[in-house]
This record gives sequence, structure tokens and C-alpha cells, in this order.
Amino acid sequence: MQGIISAVRRNSLAENAGIKAGEKLCAVNGVSVHDIIELSYLVADEQIVLTIEDSECRQRQIVIEKYTDEELGLEFEAAVFDGVTTCYNNCVFCFVDQMIPGMRESLYVRDDDYRLSFLYGNFITLTNMKEEDFEQIIKTHMSPLYISVHATRPEVRCQMMNNRFAGELMSKINRLVEAGISIHTQIVCCPGYNDGEVLEQTYRDLEALAPMVETMAVVPVGITKHREHLTPMRLFSKPEAAAIVDKVTVWQQECREKFGKSFVYLGDEFYLLAEKQLPDASWYDGFPQIENGIGLSRSFIDEWQQIAAKTDVCNHSVDAVIPVGTSAYKILQPLLDNFNNKTGSKHSFIPVNNEFFGETINVTGLLVGKDILNAAQGMKRIILPAVVLNQDNLFLDDMSFDDFKKAFDGKVERAVNARELVMLLSR
Repeated sequence: MQGIISAVRRNSLAENAGIKAGEKLCAVNGVSVHDIIELSYLVADEQIVLTIEDSECRQRQIVIEKYTDEELGLEFEAAVFDGVTTCYNNCVFCFVDQMIPGMRESLYVRDDDYRLSFLYGNFITLTNMKEEDFEQIIKTHMSPLYISVHATRPEVRCQMMNNRFAGELMSKINRLVEAGISIHTQIVCCPGYNDGEVLEQTYRDLEALAPMVETMAVVPVGITKHREHLTPMRLFSKPEAAAIVDKVTVWQQECREKFGKSFVYLGDEFYLLAEKQLPDASWYDGFPQIENGIGLSRSFIDEWQQIAAKTDVCNHSVDAVIPVGTSAYKILQPLLDNFNNKTGSKHSFIPVNNEFFGETINVTGLLVGKDILNAAQGMKRIILPAVVLNQDNLFLDDMSFDDFKKAFDGKVERAVNARELVMLLSR
């Protein structure tokens, strides 16, 4: 196992030692390194010996003297050096199984690696871990972790994940909690599987482990048009979504009285489908699962209103369109209408039908380049939400940002958040 070095920071210990990008870190003090977490422990000494391999597979030993907390200045292509642990479950709701064939390989990776959970907040099932993995988590105190629960009732979790060992979840969570590992949890809620009484049991079981179980997020299942030969699945109806919102609101009130925070949070889609008002920001308690989409709409709306309130003039350049999912459009366009009335501009959000995944996928983050181009034909200025592009500037349909700009007959800009969007619209 080797860590491929992607960059060496200028004037760092590594640069001064002659280490170059493209070389490989093979060992520290003779010990093979599995990931950047383990590396941080191995390089803590004031004198270390690095085994480095160059592009011609020649290895050399480099002795580095340093302060205890001084960084080497190395960056790596991947956080794990021994390969990402992948998921061998066959979940009835798995989004990867609903991907169209022939896309880039990274879209089909079903990672279930506890190290990526600790580092980046990726959700893991705990079903693809060995005893030594649990020991490593506890030994190095990897906390918090993010766990895909789905259901605490053993037979339901086994059924949903098509894994006869999936029902051992609570004993594993209890082991981690007793060792001082805090946990954020997620439930992908599927009609007829883990809603109703099953969802209530899941809430009661997880709430009983608070505060070590810090949060419980409930998001609705997503269904694409590519479900051939998969387990039949349907979306929640409006009345069903409303019932879940009402039930979770009661639980939140209970938890706020008991813990001083909501503890359980719903994905925005439930409120939008039920046509119920989003909770105030205070009920999201600092948005601990915003990377999971929890509270994203409320956060955007509040930031927009704060910035837009300070904006009185607009330079009246070319009016812009902002592509969004059909679900977000309903709550975002009124914000822009008020902005236009105040500034005299004529900007607009455009709801984009997701032809790539199917119209049942209506969130902005899953829009693709081709669908956005089709929806924005004839427009002269477009501001893309940054969430539609990955770190390599690719849309989910593999269209690059550069190719999008070439195909769009006008000005193309990007906005990371509401603040940036308001600033761009004011120019």
C-alpha cells in the first residue's frame, strides 16, 4: 500500500527534503501506512524516517527532524492508501443501482469506509467492517461517525438491505457509543418499509442513546427512471408526507424540551411535498447535517433575505436565469420576485425537468448539463448553482464546465451560496 503524493507545499519540510509530487509514500519508521489518519499518528514524533518511492520504483530513506505538531507539507491523491472499502449490501433503495450505465466509474462506487465517514461525513452501514476496524475506530477515537441506520428493527433492516447480518446494528452502535464515539444517523425512508411504527421505533431507539447519538436525519427515498429489474418502490404521497412532518414535529418538540435541541430532522423534500412551511433556522440547531441536504432550503432562504435586504440597486446588466430543481423553484421564485421589484431587474429561476434521471428526481443537486442547456435555450446569461458540478467541474452526465460554456450562447457564471448569487444578480 502506498500513498501517491499529489502536491508538496512550498517551503515545507517535505519540499526541503526533496520529495516531489508523483512520488509515493511507502512507510513511516518502517511501518506501512493505510491512510492519512494513521499517517497523522505515525509522523507525530520529532524525528521520523520516510520511505519514498520515485517514478522509477526506486526507494530511498529520508530522515526528517521536526517539531511534534509540525506538518510535513504533503498532499495525497486519496485519503486512503489501501483501497476504499465498498458496500456489499443490496439495498432496495440504492441510488447507485439506479444510475444509467456507461458513466464515469466514480459514480458507481458504493463506498462504505469508516475512514471516509470520519473524514468527510460519508454515511456507512457498519455491515462491511471487520473486528479490527472497530478496534481501530475506538483506539484512535474516530468521532463522530455517520451511520446509515434506516431501521433499528432487525428484520426490517435485513429486508431493506438484503443482508441477513444487517440486523446486528444496535449492538454495534452501542459498542461505539460506550467507547465514547458520537454518531450522526440517517434514515432513507421508504413507503411501506420503514415508515409508520417502524420509524417511530427507530426514533425511540436512537433518542434513547442521545447525546452520544447526536442527530437523526430522515430523508425520502429517491427514485429514478432507471429501475428496471429492481425491487418495486414508490414515492410518498402528499398526505403521507404531511403525516410524517406532523409526527416528526411532535418528536422535535419532545427533544427540545428534553435535550434543548430538535435531535431529529427531516429532508426538505418532505416539507415541499406536503406543502408545509419549513421550520425556523433555530430548529435546525446549527445545521449539523446540511451536507446531507437537511435544512438546505432554510439556510439559503435566510441568507438570501439577509443579503437582499441590504441591496437596493442593480447595475441592470443582462438579466440572468438560475436553473433549479422543480421542487426548489416553488419556494425560491417568490424571493427573486421581491428582489426584482426592489431593484427593477428581471432575473428568474427556471425549473428544470430532470430528463436524465426522470422527473421524479426534482432536486437541484442532481441536475445535469444537457437538461440545463435545454431549459435555458435562448437565454443570454446563466448563473449555475455550484452544487451541480463536482470538484472536477463535471456535471453528473459527464459534461464538463468548459463544454457547457462552449455550448451555451451567452455568459456563464457560478454561485456557491445565496450571498454569491445576490452579488452576481446585483452586477
